Amino acid sequence: MLPFDFGIKDIIDIFLVALMLYYIYRLMKESRSLNVFIGIMVFVLLWLFVSQVLEMRLLGSILDKLVSVGVIALIVLFQEEIRKFLYTLGAHQRFKGLTRFFTSKKKEIKEDKETIMPIVMACMSMSKGKVGALIVIERSAPLDDIIETGDRINANINQRLIENIFFKNSPLHDGAMIISKKRIAAAGCILPVSHNLDIPKELGLRHRAALGMSQDSDAICVIVSEETGRISVAIKGEFRLRLSAEELESVLATEMSE
Repeated sequence: MLPFDFGIKDIIDIFLVALMLYYIYRLMKESRSLNVFIGIMVFVLLWLFVSQVLEMRLLGSILDKLVSVGVIALIVLFQEEIRKFLYTLGAHQRFKGLTRFFTSKKKEIKEDKETIMPIVMACMSMSKGKVGALIVIERSAPLDDIIETGDRINANINQRLIENIFFKNSPLHDGAMIISKKRIAAAGCILPVSHNLDIPKELGLRHRAALGMSQDSDAICVIVSEETGRISVAIKGEFRLRLSAEELESVLATEMSE
């Protein structure tokens, strides 16, 4: 008879732990905290070896105290990564689908069309004049903290208003415009900048800010380049570059309907 039972539950348990560690590894790698993650894993292995294998009571008790305090320290140290993990879990399409089960699809399409067209027309006009712009469209994740960094407007979405805000002599043209609940909530807002090293060098600070915002939330970020006039969109940490008016409209309609 075996000294211990090893069944299907144990296999599932090991698989889930391995999956969790792999996901944490990917998260740490993306946030450039991989060395910290490796250091934590080395410390945990050392703690298990000392307390469980060698059974050193004094050193084991000291490491036990450090582990109990270290959990709180990890929450403080990795609060952004934890927030991103919980957001990613809650923003999963299957969970989001539950909240939209009883909504009217026809009404949503009509409202989205009224929101999308002024944005598309304004972006095309600014593209021709090489006027830089950064428009962030809020979806399920609230952007109240980002809105607070700028000047509140709370106005209907209007092509001329968008163009006037991003006009080169406007005091708000350097920041980002936030569209929330089918209205222009604020302008001149400050966004988190992505530190992704894979971003092409020809893309400027607006693109980095848009990518950072799309990594931290499910927002749709529309960018008009001041240098080239090209229109791009950042969604879920990825760029869609050099969009035409039709492509921009299609992307916004698809993403806003999800």
